[in-house]
Amino acid sequence: MTVITVHMLLALSILFSGPADAVATDSKEVVCFVYHRFDDDRFPSTNISLTDFEAHLQYLRDNNYQVLPFAKAIEYLQSDQPYRKTAVITIDDGYKSFYASGLPLLEKYGYPATLFINTKTVGGRDYMDWEALQDAAARQIEIGNHTHSHAYFLNMPESSRYKTFEDEIRLSQKIITEQLGSTPTSFAYPYGELDSKMEEIIRSAGFTAAAAQNSGVISSRSNFMRCPRFPMSESYAAIEKFSAKARMHALIIKEENPSSFMMSEDNRPELTLLFDKGELQTNQLQCFIQGSECQITVTEKGGEIILKLSATGKLTRRRTLYTVTVPDKNGQWHWHSHLWIDPSVR
Repeated sequence: MTVITVHMLLALSILFSGPADAVATDSKEVVCFVYHRFDDDRFPSTNISLTDFEAHLQYLRDNNYQVLPFAKAIEYLQSDQPYRKTAVITIDDGYKSFYASGLPLLEKYGYPATLFINTKTVGGRDYMDWEALQDAAARQIEIGNHTHSHAYFLNMPESSRYKTFEDEIRLSQKIITEQLGSTPTSFAYPYGELDSKMEEIIRSAGFTAAAAQNSGVISSRSNFMRCPRFPMSESYAAIEKFSAKARMHALIIKEENPSSFMMSEDNRPELTLLFDKGELQTNQLQCFIQGSECQITVTEKGGEIILKLSATGKLTRRRTLYTVTVPDKNGQWHWHSHLWIDPSVR
């Protein structure tokens, strides 16, 4: 058994080298990105410049990625189609800047995307209206459901939370169907926040997949009701950062405890992951925790790795990621992150 304490800055070294081709794997993968605003410098934390966005699209073209909308990507993962490098572009909230600036660039490259909309704000000051959404849907844009109000549902009392959430799903599905003539099969949780019952509501509502906001790579073994996505904004938009994420592979987790994203009373929660060692170079494993250093305990037993992670300091953010990366013998990097949500932080 080895115990390693890793400073948070080590995670900055995850600008990985090595070929972009797929590693040998028995699990297909999709790398999914989430964008919000385009060329709107009022909101740098959710904005991306058109120069950076076009560089992303050019990288995908130059490196022969198959680009699919979210629903089609899930179909690909479940199909017997051969492995191809595959990327998904998702956009949350339906801001006007996507229609004015992002969509024309997607058309230039011939790429589809998925736009998750919250129906209450459609036509609002900063948001696309139904005419624009109808036009986008006719131009290779899948329209997904992002609830009606985009509320912080986890701050609602449990006595009303789930009925409100379920009612909003039904309402937004109804509105989208009436306005666009099609019913979404893809969903995105507002702020990437969910608990187990919300996840079950989405599954029971008939969605084929749902997007969260914990970073990582979707594989054919993923829980499709909380698919990871890499955020793209000014802080992450540099082409070397984008290309590193595009080349990333999933760390296939056999067991995760706890599986829930909800933080318990312990604000330094422990996460346990079980995965096969295979060709992974676990002596180079890295951990990053937002706002804290990471304590790692690695145990190898019968070809399996038991990894225990905890923060050395108290977590103070509403949403905190525990992120693990590890290379294999070919220099290909594998990524997994677990999101902790503390609804008491407003």
